Amino acid sequence: MARAPRRHSWASGRVILALMLREMSTRYGRSPGGYLWAFLEPIGGILVLAIGFSLLIRTPPPGSSFILFFATGMLPFTLYQNIALAVAGAIGFSKGLLRYPIVTWVDSMIARFTLNALTSLLITFIVLLGLLEMTQTRVIIDIGPILLALSLATGLGLGIGALNCALQGMIVPWPMIWSVITRPLFIVSGIMIMYEDLPEVAQNFVWYVPQMHIAGIMRSGFYPNYSPDYVSIPYVLGFSLAALCLGLLLLGRFHRDILNNGR
Repeated sequence: MARAPRRHSWASGRVILALMLREMSTRYGRSPGGYLWAFLEPIGGILVLAIGFSLLIRTPPPGSSFILFFATGMLPFTLYQNIALAVAGAIGFSKGLLRYPIVTWVDSMIARFTLNALTSLLITFIVLLGLLEMTQTRVIIDIGPILLALSLATGLGLGIGALNCALQGMIVPWPMIWSVITRPLFIVSGIMIMYEDLPEVAQNFVWYVPQMHIAGIMRSGFYPNYSPDYVSIPYVLGFSLAALCLGLLLLGRFHRDILNNGR
């Protein structure tokens, strides 16, 4: 059997760019404001949650602004979640185009990852800058841990998204199973409750939640006196890489079956 001709890198880049533009047009082209809603909707949601919780909890453990405390935990979690959901739906979103030899599942995954990662990262910085200006909070920002936390959240979203992309194509009820498994994540990811404030029994459990490590790293960039000793960067990297490798391995082996089964 003759092999399919190899594509040049520029051809692959054009396909990825076309897929990104298609998603922008499909998701936001018909709504007033278009792509602007990709920013306004999550920004508004995060601000409403932050302000709402700040009315209930005036003073957080570190610092003096609960809105900033909430945002430094919520934003990396939202970044991870948005990327994971986008990558998980890569094959389903471009299923019709994947019938053509020039478009591969790798192109679709890269396109969705790139577009949603860039959008979510930009939203993160806009919200943080807006909150700092709105609350007039004086903080000594260490950009290193902030960039590290956002990079880890991005990598974790890619890994979990790739794994879920394969599993939901192979196991029909997987999206519902995953929803049940991850429902407590909002509570155990360090968004509202810090690792140090949990009892030891709970700490032994939530330490294995990579989002808790990411939240600790993120907050250390805003609170100089906060030092999350529990954080393990190698663990988060290893977790993300393991999920990504397993997902890519399954997709490389079963992507045709997933397409043919129409899942």
